[in-house]
Amino acid sequence: MEKRKSVSLVLSSGGARGLAHVGVIEELEKRGYQIAEIAGCSAGALVGGMYAAGKMDEFKDWICHLDRLDVFSLMDFTFSTRGFIKGEKVYNALKKVINDCQIEDLNVPFYCNAVDYISGNEVIFREGSLYSAIRASGSIPTVFQPARFQRHELIDGGVLNPVPLSLLQHADENMIVVVGLNANDSELVIPPKKDATGKSFISLPAWVTDYRTKMRQYFPEQVKEEKPASLSSIGLMTRSFDLLQDRFSALLIEKYEVDVSVQVARNQAGTLEFHRAEELIEIGRAKAIQALDRWENENS
Repeated sequence: MEKRKSVSLVLSSGGARGLAHVGVIEELEKRGYQIAEIAGCSAGALVGGMYAAGKMDEFKDWICHLDRLDVFSLMDFTFSTRGFIKGEKVYNALKKVINDCQIEDLNVPFYCNAVDYISGNEVIFREGSLYSAIRASGSIPTVFQPARFQRHELIDGGVLNPVPLSLLQHADENMIVVVGLNANDSELVIPPKKDATGKSFISLPAWVTDYRTKMRQYFPEQVKEEKPASLSSIGLMTRSFDLLQDRFSALLIEKYEVDVSVQVARNQAGTLEFHRAEELIEIGRAKAIQALDRWENENS
């Protein structure tokens, strides 16, 4: 396999936006690229792990059939100050669809990270239970309770290394493709109304669409001036962390010689909006098409 067709893939953290990773992977495969290794963080660990296990189709089918109520029912809420979601219920549900396995037995070399919040050290998973690694990597501080691993308590790998390029083992042998999910609003795209098969995400009766069109000529929509949202202390702290992580992610990508950078805006979707799976997968596909077309044209 020539280097330009063999890929070291890096999938960043980003909550539900991580479903865009699915669309990127599908576009890479469609173009004949071979994914030689995957380094994932948080949501990137989840999607990357499913692909490395050869279970992407099963995962996609499961996640795309969850509506807003289903997602809410999988959140095992708690009053703990360490995180308002225990984080076990959703993984137990996924295990019923896709069995746990050992990382060292995966079809594609896979690595992900988490953080020991006591020592401040990054913990890298290259072997052991896939679900234990994914659960630890995706333990978003204040949202999910820390994951217990051996004698440690681990939180989201994105705290220290949201774009885990440093985890790659064979980057010098392959082209490097990075998928970032924390870009600024310049990367926002209008959500597609249909998926790749032409299926509509939102279907309104024809008479409703026709009625709205006719009424607009009599009652034009007023554009309201939006006022900046006032943040609570927790909201302000979260926003500050987001800004730091966004800038850190950009610096990490600048540091390495990345061949293809696929960037999805942070404001494209909220952290827990997993009910928008089909839409986010198509956003990932659209962004991948843009980035790969540009790279292929420059290297043809």
